[in-house]
Amino acid sequence: MEVNWPIEIARAVGLAVTVFTFLAVVAAMLGVLLERKIGGWIQSRLGPKHVGRQGLLQTVADTIKLLQKEHITPQAADAVIFNSAPLIVAVAGLLDWIVIPFGVVHIGGTAIPLVVRDLNIGVLFFAAMASLTVVGILAGGFASNNKYSLLGGLRSASQMISYELPLATALIAVAMQAGTLSTVGIVKAQDGWFGSFAFSQFPAFVIFLIAATAEVNRVPFDLPEAESELVAGYFSEYTGMRFALFQLGEYAEMFAMAALATTLFLGGWKGPVLPGLVWFLIKMYAVVFFLMWTRWTFPRLRLDQLLNLSWKVLLPAGLIWILLTGFAITFLAK
Repeated sequence: MEVNWPIEIARAVGLAVTVFTFLAVVAAMLGVLLERKIGGWIQSRLGPKHVGRQGLLQTVADTIKLLQKEHITPQAADAVIFNSAPLIVAVAGLLDWIVIPFGVVHIGGTAIPLVVRDLNIGVLFFAAMASLTVVGILAGGFASNNKYSLLGGLRSASQMISYELPLATALIAVAMQAGTLSTVGIVKAQDGWFGSFAFSQFPAFVIFLIAATAEVNRVPFDLPEAESELVAGYFSEYTGMRFALFQLGEYAEMFAMAALATTLFLGGWKGPVLPGLVWFLIKMYAVVFFLMWTRWTFPRLRLDQLLNLSWKVLLPAGLIWILLTGFAITFLAK
């Protein structure tokens, strides 16, 4: 089939601008507000209340404050790497969204998926882009010429590399059952509006949620920052919007992991009555709420506990589940 490249390029650019604007404005700014409100609710306090109605403009005020702050580069820091690291983290968090399908649009009887690009290796692309985050974090910690920043960067490298492996086993198991690496194809392979893989791939779902929480450095896996031990971890020396870019990357990555969980296990955009995009957002924000709930519930793990959970529990469990999935596909499939 002949591809109309001008239309394809315009479609990709339009969706990319829309998605990235959503991430920068809604996912980051609204995400921080939700984090504070949910944390306040769980801890029986009010959270932001004074800027705007019920504190709705608190994040806007924080953004304006960060934009006005001075950008400081430490004298002994590697200026090029120091200033590039926040961009690497932010861009890596945004690139994950290229393969996330939000729904479908019916044009002339043809269902066209709402995705920036439906790659036949979509899951692999997502994993590759997510792994770039550790490069930016390690670069920022190293280039700061600060021992606390360096320790935070090294902790992050050990943590994120360790949990990429269990995360990969969950992705492989789902791809095996769906018979494709395309994110759109995985959604179409699931029966029912809730997503049959949430049940048939439940062990992979659990492994994915735990590993994804560690990948985005959230409690109980927030050792790269560990404010009580490392001042602020890998971004101790960052100020103003460069600090905010690290936060943008973290929230974009968290929302991307929630979106991927929705795509792989919860049926993506599928659902009755409401438009597909609405169902996708409902499911995604349910996963986001779970991640935030987890943050305000569990204490931080020690480094040895964190690595033992990955290498001694999640990775063996993921490999065993891949074998069981392969056995079921080969011998038990109809």
